[in-house]
Amino acid sequence: MQRARLGMRSALVNHGVRVLIIAGCLGHLSFASAAACEHLTGLTIPYTEVSSAISVAAGAFSPATAQDQGGSVASFTVPAFCRVLAVAKPTSDSEIHIEVWLPVAEAWNGRFLGTGNGGYASALSYKQMADALQKGYATAGSDTGHSGGDLRFGVGHPEKINDWAYRAVHVMTDVAHLVIRSYYGRLVAHSYFWGCSTGGHQALTEAQRYPDDYDGIISGAAANNRIRQVTGFLWNWRVLHEHDGDSLPASKLPLVHNAVIAACDALDGVKDGIIGDPRRCKFDPATLVCKGGDGADCLTEPQVAEVKSIYDGAHNPRTGKRIYSGWERGSEFLDNSPIGSWAGYFVGKDEPARLEFWRSWVFHDPAWDLRSFDFDKDLAFADHALPQIDSMDSNLTQFKQRHGRLLMYCGWADPVVPPEEGIGYYESVERATPGTPDFFRLFMVPGMGHCGGGPGPNTFDPLGTLDRWVSDGTPPDKIIASHLTDGKVDRTRPLCPWPQVARFKGSGNSDDAAQYVCKEE
Repeated sequence: MQRARLGMRSALVNHGVRVLIIAGCLGHLSFASAAACEHLTGLTIPYTEVSSAISVAAGAFSPATAQDQGGSVASFTVPAFCRVLAVAKPTSDSEIHIEVWLPVAEAWNGRFLGTGNGGYASALSYKQMADALQKGYATAGSDTGHSGGDLRFGVGHPEKINDWAYRAVHVMTDVAHLVIRSYYGRLVAHSYFWGCSTGGHQALTEAQRYPDDYDGIISGAAANNRIRQVTGFLWNWRVLHEHDGDSLPASKLPLVHNAVIAACDALDGVKDGIIGDPRRCKFDPATLVCKGGDGADCLTEPQVAEVKSIYDGAHNPRTGKRIYSGWERGSEFLDNSPIGSWAGYFVGKDEPARLEFWRSWVFHDPAWDLRSFDFDKDLAFADHALPQIDSMDSNLTQFKQRHGRLLMYCGWADPVVPPEEGIGYYESVERATPGTPDFFRLFMVPGMGHCGGGPGPNTFDPLGTLDRWVSDGTPPDKIIASHLTDGKVDRTRPLCPWPQVARFKGSGNSDDAAQYVCKEE
């Protein structure tokens, strides 16, 4: 839909104050005529300076310095485009760096894609932006208002925490719309946002806080239950260090994972190395207990207890109520990458992941003792101290009323964000927002890890699916996903809208999506 708010005004939000951006603010640039790339530095936007606007030739392009990329410079093949750099300062303590990439006018599809970030890092999703350019999208990203991935950027800077938590993506979106309108001389036909992990969190924040920013939103592996996620990391670390000298080592994760697959692979009717729905898997790690002394092919009794506690998830010791979903059976080990197993965040670690969240953001004490954490009182304190960190509002009525579309996906073998969190959020929206399936669809991906990877079909096109949904109004009844080995497709499978699941018809090639049907169980 056309965004009328960008015709005569847009808004940047500064502590609830709406700052109008009217046509007269755009200086010598006419609303009716497109501007040359280099002229975009003449744009006047409240709290924002357009510091650079440079035409980039088609071909290999490296957008970042080695320092930005932690020592390596990524290069992407891109079509010719206009690269715009801007710095927004919506508060006195904000400094949000924004990039807007604009394909040449004849290549633009009339659409805009906002991109998300990962973890607490400032790195832009350059590959995603380059892919969007190739498809004809104008696209944008931001550093969320800080540099690097160390959480100490928020020490003494509450507004920088707010920029990271919710404001930066919204400001990026408004700035991008104005730059796009000025460059092409017309409004965006459809605006989309796509992010995974922290980007999935940002996606849901946009739907909840700023329902008129985007026509369609894609949220993958959303870490939107943020305070409880870092509580889950802390819980797992404490469990693993309860028995000094007998913590589950990373070397035993493949042992546990292979035993889970052997026990539960065939539960979905197909033996293919993939667990269709891990909640049906009742694998008991006690089956791996050592008969004699400790060994590489077994678990000690304390290690069995540790694995069970990770599966069960964090619980309030006073009430017994679950605090955060447990990690699924089948997520223990997918590969040796940093986010391909439990070793990425808690197994074999000297300290729990995101310890600085507690020391720098919650307790403001660099010497805070992680073993002192009270999973009842301290969690309640964190909820009170940082309510803006989570994005759990399940009433999406405004987003629905503006004809927004939300596509969410989660990997069933995710070792970072437990997939049941995605199901829990979707079902909470169903309870709070009538007609949820008309505008919000959740797709669970068997055998996929965190935002991708794993033995299951994990290559699919959520952006194309969303664009078709927004354009023709028909909700997706399935998405075809592929698995690639050495760049070649060796397996396809339909992803089904929750609560439907893909069931094998019983004959034919079980690696062919055509042999499956989506149905509720």
